[in-house]
Amino acid sequence: MKQTEKNTYTEEEIEELKKWFESQQLPEELALDKATYIPNLRDTLDRLLEQANLCCGNPKMQGCIILLERIREKLVS
Repeated sequence: MKQTEKNTYTEEEIEELKKWFESQQLPEELALDKATYIPNLRDTLDRLLEQANLCCGNPKMQGCIILLERIREKLVS
């Protein structure tokens, strides 16, 4: 997924992320890094995706999408 020139993500890119997570067999919990532990991954993803849909056009509110991408990268590796 690439950010647009305005440093925001499109609704289509967020939907693509959502579909990717829905197609995966997810662990119940995830240690993203040494400082980030997610005890309920599915619930966290649902909330992050909801926030991403609300904030996709705001370049100052892209943290939830960046976190979603980091989670996906961790699950793929």
